[in-house]
Amino acid sequence: MADILLDIVTPEESIFSQKVDDVTMPGVKGSFQVLRNHAALITSLTEGDVVYTLNGEKGRVHIKSGFVEVLNNKVSICAEV
Repeated sequence: MADILLDIVTPEESIFSQKVDDVTMPGVKGSFQVLRNHAALITSLTEGDVVYTLNGEKGRVHIKSGFVEVLNNKVSICAEV
């Protein structure tokens, strides 16, 4: 059940915008996962893969760095790719 809206944007364009089941991101102090109803959060990201699950299938977007905001089941990532 895809409940989390994941938006990934770069300074040039939007590269992903879709509802997903969960998201795992490369945080500066280690990777972390966001599930439905996660607490509000703003943090920086380091180089690695943003991995999401959609209908039981894993997808990934490689980023060089960025920032993420988690709020009300929406994950907004601004990243360099």
